[in-house]
Amino acid sequence: MTTPTIQDQSPSARDGVIAWSVAALVAATVLIGALVPGPAPHHAAAKPGEDTACLEWSDGCRVCQRSADGAACSLPGIACTPTKDRCLRPSGG
Repeated sequence: MTTPTIQDQSPSARDGVIAWSVAALVAATVLIGALVPGPAPHHAAAKPGEDTACLEWSDGCRVCQRSADGAACSLPGIACTPTKDRCLRPSGG
């Protein structure tokens, strides 16, 4: 007795085999995605204003300085577009 191959089956039986194969592949992919742990959460670096080692920082519009009384910042210009904060004077230098 020989085992029937896919070519020996009727078109509807062949479609059923293909549909079940695709369903099994999708189920396996979803299962793997649910069981595999995701990447570690990304922790952003501290902003210069939150970093106590930064004594002076700027966003391109205003300049802030840290003193014993706390942070003091200049007023921004009218048409200034702020950029990313950057430390201008670290405490070591």
